Amino acid sequence: MKVSAQEEYGLRCLLQLARLSPGESLTLGQIAEGEGISQANAGKLMWLLNKAGLVASTRGTKGGYALARPAEEIHLSDIIKVLDEDMLEGHCKSYTGLQEICVHTGDCGIRPVLISLHEIVQSALERITLAQLTDTESNVDQALYQIHGAMSRGVTRDNASPKHVRS
Repeated sequence: MKVSAQEEYGLRCLLQLARLSPGESLTLGQIAEGEGISQANAGKLMWLLNKAGLVASTRGTKGGYALARPAEEIHLSDIIKVLDEDMLEGHCKSYTGLQEICVHTGDCGIRPVLISLHEIVQSALERITLAQLTDTESNVDQALYQIHGAMSRGVTRDNASPKHVRS
């Protein structure tokens, strides 16, 4: 899985907001400076995140950005959905060789692998909240280890039925 710059910076901007105390907010300039990105780039990211309902913006001299809901309720899958350029759709359209469309669009052995990998990643992202990422690296690593263990035991996204996964 390749993480785009938009996904990386958007996630980092949200982490800044997740670390704020209730009632606090950050200006666009503060967010941009905190991540070492331009205000234009930060503005685009915050616009996307605001439009998706993940952040709330307040205008005026005491305005800024804050999370629209608690970090415990925001899953990484929610964030990536907003910031992702749809890797699955783009893959078959991006690698067409000299043709307008991929020569394997009718019967492709690669597509099921990509779809399965995407589902595994999506399942993991649905289990991780923004709040968990505000913890120490060691604790986040431990949480990921537990998620991986649950997934390798065959627990599905809804924790209801077993799924056969080879290790």
